[in-house]
Amino acid sequence: MTVRAWLAQALVGVALVTGACIGRTTESVAPIDIATPGRWINLAPMPIARQEIAVAALDGKVFAIGGYGESAAPLGAVEVYDPATDRWSERAPLPAPVHHAAAAVVAGRLFVMGGCAGRVGCDAQRTVYEYDAQRDSWATRAPLPIARGGLAAAALGGRIHVLGGDAGGVTMLHDVYDPAADRWTPGRAMPTARDHLAAVAFQGRLWAIGGRQSFVGTQYASVEIYDPAADAWTAGPPLPQGRGGLAAAALADRIYVFGGEAPLRIFSAVDMYEAAGNRWIAKASMLTPRHGIGAAVVGGRIYVPGGATAPGFARTGANEAYVP
Repeated sequence: MTVRAWLAQALVGVALVTGACIGRTTESVAPIDIATPGRWINLAPMPIARQEIAVAALDGKVFAIGGYGESAAPLGAVEVYDPATDRWSERAPLPAPVHHAAAAVVAGRLFVMGGCAGRVGCDAQRTVYEYDAQRDSWATRAPLPIARGGLAAAALGGRIHVLGGDAGGVTMLHDVYDPAADRWTPGRAMPTARDHLAAVAFQGRLWAIGGRQSFVGTQYASVEIYDPAADAWTAGPPLPQGRGGLAAAALADRIYVFGGEAPLRIFSAVDMYEAAGNRWIAKASMLTPRHGIGAAVVGGRIYVPGGATAPGFARTGANEAYVP
C-alpha cells in the first residue's frame, strides 16, 4: 500500500469513529444572488443511507446506485425515487457491489461505469453495466479500458465521456463510449489529473469541474472544457473554492454545482455558472451539507440524494431537491 493510500484510509478511519463530529461547514464565497437564490425542499429519505453513490435520471425518476453502506462496505443496491409520489422503490441490484462509480444516460439507456469494490480503499473496477428497465435487470457491456474509481461521466452527442478517476493514482484519462457499437475509444486527455470531480454536458461541450489530487492533497477549483468539434480542452472560469466529492447538473442555460469536501471541511455551497456573465454566483446553500453525492434533473428540479455529512465516512439518507 502506498503512503498516500495508507494516509487516506487512516483519515477515513478517523471519520468512522468521529462521524459528523469532524469538519466545519463552508458556504460559497461567490457573490450571492439575493434576488433569485432558489430554494431547497426536503423529500422522502433514501431507505439505505449511503455515500459515494452514482446518480442518474431515467424515465422521470432518480436512480441512486451503489455506494458505501454501513461500516464503509460497498453496496450493489439500486433505489429509485419517484418525484410524483415522493416514494422510493427497489430495483434489481448491480451484478457486483461498488462505490465511487459513475452513471450516465444516453438515448434512454442507463449505464454504470467503473468504481471501487474494496472497503474504504479503492479496488478499482473496469466493469460497465447497462440497465434494462423493461426486465429490471443489468447486462454487462464492454469494460473500461483502464480500471478506476472516483471518475465522472456525462453524455454528449450520443456517446458517454468518462473522465479522470483513481487508477492507483489520479489520472487525466478521457475515454469515450459508443453505446451503439459497445466500444470504447480514447479521447484527448484532460489537462489536469484528478478524481472525485464532476462532469456535465453544457451547450455542446463537456465540462470537467473541481476534483482533487488526493484526500489530503490539492483540491481543485479548476474548470476545463472539452470541445468535441475542435478535439481540444480550454480553461473555464474556476470555481469560487476548490473541492472534491461535489456534484453538478446542467439546467437550461446554467450549470449548478453542489457541496463537496476538503480536508476537515464539508461544503454547503451551491454555485451557479451564468453564461451571460461568464461567472459563478452563489445560490441558496444546501439544507444538509454533503459530499460523495450525485445530482439529477427531473421536471425542472435538481435532486441530490445521499452523500456524507462530514469529511470521510458519514453516510446519510438525506434526499433534497433544489428549485431554481
